[in-house]
Amino acid sequence: MTNVSGNASYEYSRAALLAVTEVEAPVEVTSQDLDDQLAEVLTRLRLPGSLLERVAGVRSRRNWDETEDFQEAAARAGVAALEQAGVPRERVGLLVNTSVTRATLEPSVAVRIHHLMGLPTSATNFDITNACLGFVNGLMLASTLVDAGQIDYAVVVAAEDASKVQAATVANLHAETTHRGNFMEQFASLTLGSGAAAAVVGRIEDHPDAHRIVRGITRAGTDHHGLCVGDHHGMYTDSTALLKDGLELVMDAWHDVPAEWAWPEADRFITHQVSQMHTDAIAESAHLDPARIPTTFPTLGNVGPASLPITLVREMDALEDGDTVVCLGVGSGLNTAMLEIEW
Repeated sequence: MTNVSGNASYEYSRAALLAVTEVEAPVEVTSQDLDDQLAEVLTRLRLPGSLLERVAGVRSRRNWDETEDFQEAAARAGVAALEQAGVPRERVGLLVNTSVTRATLEPSVAVRIHHLMGLPTSATNFDITNACLGFVNGLMLASTLVDAGQIDYAVVVAAEDASKVQAATVANLHAETTHRGNFMEQFASLTLGSGAAAAVVGRIEDHPDAHRIVRGITRAGTDHHGLCVGDHHGMYTDSTALLKDGLELVMDAWHDVPAEWAWPEADRFITHQVSQMHTDAIAESAHLDPARIPTTFPTLGNVGPASLPITLVREMDALEDGDTVVCLGVGSGLNTAMLEIEW
């Protein structure tokens, strides 16, 4: 690790992305469905309908049903990624779960996923939680350990279940004390969606056709830790300040990246999926072609740390050998992280 001004900067020599997979949650919840549940509240507060679609650009999101929970979906994504990579389970040295959602405070979410995947006793397993940046943080940690020769393979997973937060938010908004101000504080909670994703990291010399993980940066803006705070009982967001301060942090980090990395010329920018407003703000501020920023939030919503790998999965068929892919996002706290992958 080296320091580049206010950024922490990491470069990798051996790490490669061997596979990335997703599991789509089966139940669609449209923004019209949520509008219907909130019709009485919208009328009382004299708020227009279709706010989620018009303001955030989210038409729908997905949830799990009784056949599978988020941990089972994470395990299924992890097994699929290992199969796609051609890596036997007994070779895995690390499992990192990066989900925000958790069923219990202890044990870690990772232990059940480890068990469901049938990973060996020698596979270290734990959670990394860092809001929507957890998956990128997990990839960076896995790449460091692969580079150092400490492990042969790592599996990074993320799975989210937004149903409890959605239900709690709808219930909260029906309270007689709800007014326009605290309605908008909880508005962002209704953009959340459910889904799962996984990736396998290994050595490029063992998999020359894989996608080399080149380098990355992180930057902290933790003086803004109170802008978005949530649990299963709801999420409270200062959306205006979060957009302003989050964008400022991202751009400070972006402008501190060495010019020779040539990230502005990258072929694709895979971002954490928040809303149309956030996507447009990053594209405009960094002077990026919106056509190089694929989006999944219109139909999946914000799937937390799983958003970025899910978006990468859905963009893979459009990528060509040698393309430069920059993964980037900002998470509550605030923190930002960016990672370059050579496709």
